[in-house]
Amino acid sequence: MQVRVTESSEGGTSISTERSASGTKIVRAVVQARTGSTRLPGKVLRPLGGRPVLDWVVTAAQKAPGVDEVVVATSTDPGDDPVAERAALLGAAVVRGPEDDVLARFTLAAREHPCDAVVRLTADCPLLDPELVGLVVAAWRQSPGHDYVATTLVRTLPRGLDVELARVDALQSLDTTATGYDRVHVTSGLYGDPERFRCLGLVVSPAADDLRITLDTPEDAELLDGLVEALAERSAGGTSIDTERSAGGTSIDTERSAGGTSIGTERSAGGTSIGTERSAGG
Repeated sequence: MQVRVTESSEGGTSISTERSASGTKIVRAVVQARTGSTRLPGKVLRPLGGRPVLDWVVTAAQKAPGVDEVVVATSTDPGDDPVAERAALLGAAVVRGPEDDVLARFTLAAREHPCDAVVRLTADCPLLDPELVGLVVAAWRQSPGHDYVATTLVRTLPRGLDVELARVDALQSLDTTATGYDRVHVTSGLYGDPERFRCLGLVVSPAADDLRITLDTPEDAELLDGLVEALAERSAGGTSIDTERSAGGTSIDTERSAGGTSIGTERSAGGTSIGTERSAGG
């Protein structure tokens, strides 16, 4: 897998002064999780390969290189008590906030568990790859002036392998102005305003953005059951998940080659380009 970078225009915020004991910046993974899905209620606690879906996500986040702690951010609704209990059993920290104001849950997580940046993960992506999480964290650690680093600015990965990282001070700034959609989707106010926030994107090749390995519908559940049955569980077989399409398609391997990653393309406020930089006017 080859990884490249897309970068937004300047306009970032000041760098946080929070440090770990070793002097490096603190990064916590925050997993948003609740049981109140309309299309597949209770999906985050649904069994998959003999354990709840939430276990898969939290375990992957805990294995991710560069992540200092995993926090599960669920709601205060009594129906999410089992989510909080399961997360604590897995060794994750737990915060609870408004069900429909997910941004508030993330800023609460950062207040209760101070850090410089958070990795945003969703509990309906059980095949999340720790190595991809680590790539995003490493990219930000190399360039911590960026407010947002993600694999989704230019989508090249299957849905279900998405990884986003946001600086806490950028989220706190967004929290003062965000309304509606941006409070539910947390990071949309960051990548949607590249003149205010500096954004960095990882672009993976070969692209496989037409694939889907997330859990949102009964059909997704059936697909994931089949994949997990066919593939060795990550805990036993390492951190790489191969997702193969039918004859004529491509094979997606989320493990990095020995050669590491390559850094390349940039994105300006006016849109996205591969290999070149565009001005704010497009």
